[in-house]
Amino acid sequence: MTTETTLDLEIKHRLLEECLRQQSDFVENARMAMEEAQASANESQGAIEDKFESFREACHIQRDMFAKQLDEAIGKLSILKRIVRNKVNEDVSLGSVVRTDAQNYFISVSLGEINVDGEKFFAISAASPVFQAMAGKTKGEFFTFREKKINILDVH
Repeated sequence: MTTETTLDLEIKHRLLEECLRQQSDFVENARMAMEEAQASANESQGAIEDKFESFREACHIQRDMFAKQLDEAIGKLSILKRIVRNKVNEDVSLGSVVRTDAQNYFISVSLGEINVDGEKFFAISAASPVFQAMAGKTKGEFFTFREKKINILDVH
């Protein structure tokens, strides 16, 4: 492995670690919020039924909302865990680090901007329109997104 390849993989590792950390936090926060909503609903069980029925119902709705967020967060976490850390991607696909003349991307899950050593990367999902425009392309190729021609400077 060349020094450049080792450096590229180090950036990929750091991006993946940060995405995993953020997504694990989302999972934990959603789980705690769901459990708190369920606990609030349970606490109202013994109270005067008519007065607290709507409160309990609101707690259940809130719990269901947090349960949905938890499922989505767990799904994103499982996508991140499928990314092969030591694979150097030749084309734009899941796990690729893509540098363009517009901005840099990490193809993973949608988490927004992540900084590594002062360099900005945007963690995007394979369902995003910008990924769809560049999927399968390689270093030196162009793609068009929002009527702008973008050059792929590097993929790894």
